Amino acid sequence: MGTVIMHSVASVDGFIADANDDVGPLHDWYFSGDVPIGADDAHSGTGGGIRVSRASAAYVGPMWESIGAIVMGRTLFDLVNGWEGRPPAGGHVVVVSHRPKPEGWHPEASYHFVNDVTAAIEEARKLAGDRTVAVNAGEVGGQILAAGLVDEVAMDLVPVVFGSGKRYFGAIDGRHLLEDPHVVIQGDRVLHLKFKVRH
Repeated sequence: MGTVIMHSVASVDGFIADANDDVGPLHDWYFSGDVPIGADDAHSGTGGGIRVSRASAAYVGPMWESIGAIVMGRTLFDLVNGWEGRPPAGGHVVVVSHRPKPEGWHPEASYHFVNDVTAAIEEARKLAGDRTVAVNAGEVGGQILAAGLVDEVAMDLVPVVFGSGKRYFGAIDGRHLLEDPHVVIQGDRVLHLKFKVRH
């Protein structure tokens, strides 16, 4: 089975968005480089036009290519309208939600709605095969980490302080130990870090 990686862009004080779900300058580095990443059209899940620095491309490109399935919460699904059925990476998405998929919403898309984080990881692993399962950070990601289902934590730290907002690990309970970072890559206006989770 593939690795389960919890991932998101975060401020240096650990927020993935402000209280109104606005990411502010957190994603600016996705559009300020000269190396295109992912599908480059206006209808792609990435929004098209993603261009990162050479250092970030060497990290982001292979990481996105390794993803077989994404696990996300309903809040993010609603905010981005499920990337219009075209995720930025991987061919499958599992949404943790107590509400079903909106009626008639992109029936061609491989989006699966489950109401439990354990079931979400089981479904995502089946769909991904031996490829990576990427878990979006936030409340759902924190619940999956707390359940012991995350193998690695990947953070793209941006030099901005939010002060408050939506936390990378959500409202996670307890202490969770990570190993020393095994990936440390400095991009332009972003620091890429990866930690294995100590089980």
